[in-house]
Amino acid sequence: MLRQKPILFALAALVGAVPPVLAEETILEVISVEADAVAEPYGASVDEDSIRAQRPGTSDTASLLRDVPGVHVNAAGGVSGLPALRGLADDRLRIKVDGMDLIATCPNHMNPPLSYVDPSNVGELTVYAGISPVSVGGDSIGGTIEVETRAPQFSAAGESPRTGAELGAFYRSNNDAIGGNAALNHASESVSVSYNGSWSRADNYTAADDFKTSTATGRVGKPLPLDEVGSSAYETSNHTLGLAAKQGSNLFEFGAGIQNMPEQRYPNQRMDLVDNVQQRFNLGWTGVFQWGALETSAYQEDVEHSMDFGEDKRFWYGMQSQPPAAAEPGTPCAPPGFMTCAAGMPMVSESDTTGAKVAADVDMASGAVLGLGVEYQRYRLDDYWEPSGGGMWPGTFLNINDGERDRRAAYAEWRAMTGSGWHSVIGARYERVNTDAGDVRGYKTDLPAPGNQIADAAAFNSTDRSRQDDNWDVTALTRYQYSDALDIELGLARKERSPNLYERYTWSTWAMPAVMNNFTGDGNGYVGNVGLKPEVAHTASVTVDWHAPDRRWEMALSPFFTQVEDYIDAVPLDPATFQAGQFNVLQYVNQSARLYGMDLSASAALMRNDLGSWGVRGLVSYTRGKNRDTGDDLYNIMPLNGRLSLTHTLGGWDNALEWELVDNKDKVSEVRNEIETAGYGLLHLRASHAWDSVRMDVGVENLLDRFYFLPTGGTYVGQGSTMAINGIPWGIAVPGMGRSVYAGVTVTF
Repeated sequence: MLRQKPILFALAALVGAVPPVLAEETILEVISVEADAVAEPYGASVDEDSIRAQRPGTSDTASLLRDVPGVHVNAAGGVSGLPALRGLADDRLRIKVDGMDLIATCPNHMNPPLSYVDPSNVGELTVYAGISPVSVGGDSIGGTIEVETRAPQFSAAGESPRTGAELGAFYRSNNDAIGGNAALNHASESVSVSYNGSWSRADNYTAADDFKTSTATGRVGKPLPLDEVGSSAYETSNHTLGLAAKQGSNLFEFGAGIQNMPEQRYPNQRMDLVDNVQQRFNLGWTGVFQWGALETSAYQEDVEHSMDFGEDKRFWYGMQSQPPAAAEPGTPCAPPGFMTCAAGMPMVSESDTTGAKVAADVDMASGAVLGLGVEYQRYRLDDYWEPSGGGMWPGTFLNINDGERDRRAAYAEWRAMTGSGWHSVIGARYERVNTDAGDVRGYKTDLPAPGNQIADAAAFNSTDRSRQDDNWDVTALTRYQYSDALDIELGLARKERSPNLYERYTWSTWAMPAVMNNFTGDGNGYVGNVGLKPEVAHTASVTVDWHAPDRRWEMALSPFFTQVEDYIDAVPLDPATFQAGQFNVLQYVNQSARLYGMDLSASAALMRNDLGSWGVRGLVSYTRGKNRDTGDDLYNIMPLNGRLSLTHTLGGWDNALEWELVDNKDKVSEVRNEIETAGYGLLHLRASHAWDSVRMDVGVENLLDRFYFLPTGGTYVGQGSTMAINGIPWGIAVPGMGRSVYAGVTVTF
């Protein structure tokens, strides 16, 4: 088994040693190299150049965050990666898109908020890892991610109205991914009109060539049948329209967007997305006055989401021990070499979300700013599964019926320079979260019926399901500029998050529907718990930012510690039938957890000569998570990992050679039967050239075509008989993508 830890520690030592070496160097010309993650007050922003460079290589906006300290992305669908901040992910984060709090409407969380923004339309990305000010936090314990689409543009005073356009296209070799985008804008001094549209599609990707002869086998000893990673294809399109007007110190904005995603298959889920339509609009007004600033906004979102089996799950190989399932009437015959056609299982999730916010920044006589705000969100969800075959009839299965989740919040935040070199943010936030759900039913309401659906529905319907949570957040952050070369940041926070509707109100203990209620990608089935309490996290963090006065080199070390009371983890629904090494039905329960670790990042300008300007940047992250009640390791914690990049610029060229290293994953969740993965090292090569109106990007991901498994990509269930909880004969993690060459071009008019 490949061991990467010594190499990673060497990388950390190298990253830490760079600044002193450069501090003693006196012959190099002082130049500025901007890292991918630019320091912001108590957060980090992905700079515009980094976003632009990454666009041709990905259709997943979450992946644009990969160079931000404390962030990694849990692989899911091709455009729906789930970012994690210091071991906490998904609904434990607050993710805002143009100020809108969006919620994944799917029992598998196939449509997370970032999936609604194409990388070509990202204007700003800001991350608050771990501790976030209360003005941007709320209903989360892991931090906040804010995404802004391209900002409105206005012509300068005295200039004539102007019109601009941008066209882009890309191709990626591994999965034959293609796509394009178009942006149009018309701007005068006071009015801006913009449009952004994008489309992309991809086939299944393939693992590295050496996987065809690899010895990787499943838990029952059967080899994976294909080097092609099943259920990894996708197709999506996004369109947004923006209108903005300026009048004096007032800015008015209107935005509208629609996404049509006809397909996104999932290698770590038993279902595939077969249709997703999202429509949204938002209104905003910002005004600046003598006393400060006022911001108001409102938004509406509607989602219609459908799941079923894609081809890789519908047509499966003859490796099962049980007899083949009957084909659904009208299903075409299985292709040659396949065993059978599986019956379909249509699943539908529909939601509407309404939100509003009023926030004011009041300038105080002392020079401080008092931030005040109120927020409201109304979320409604219906999740139902229409009758099909194989016992899933004659009625409609109501997974969540008339689901409700309403939030009302108010906060106060004080921001000030509190002395020579000190800057502090102290705030408190109160939220009331109300949840409820209506009566449910299974496919059948009379005996005989498969599973326990009749008894489970009756028990659920007899329960008082209305819940009210009164949640408090308190945050204190302070930054001290000790000298021109040293900044120190300290943070303490208490954060609280209420369970989502799927955690509280999924009710069936029958293994078949339970495995469909899984947004962790681990292959198990999950049952909700009406009695769940909100999670309460206490976090402490320190950041030591050591740098040259001109930031020619810089290094930041950030240790952190989080303790979570009432952490929502899982236990066997029936301990007597729990089987190690197999998929099981689990239930959400409140326990306690502890997470700790550190992030180390550094960058430096090396030299400038006739061959160009050279620089280096590095990142090392470590997170450890434990369940304090059971001693088990927390699920989906990224092992020790790092990146080291050599950067080069010359004329219009901007190039990078990147080494990505990940340690063995041997700290795994036993209750979820999480799969261990070996360490690996990947090499990536990227180059771009910009002319006046044309930009070209080329690159090679996984240059040496190394085979590896994704440490936080979940369990591979991308093909096979996914209806039965243990109908898939292999138990391996999702393989990573093999070598892929990409190219992109952008033309600006």
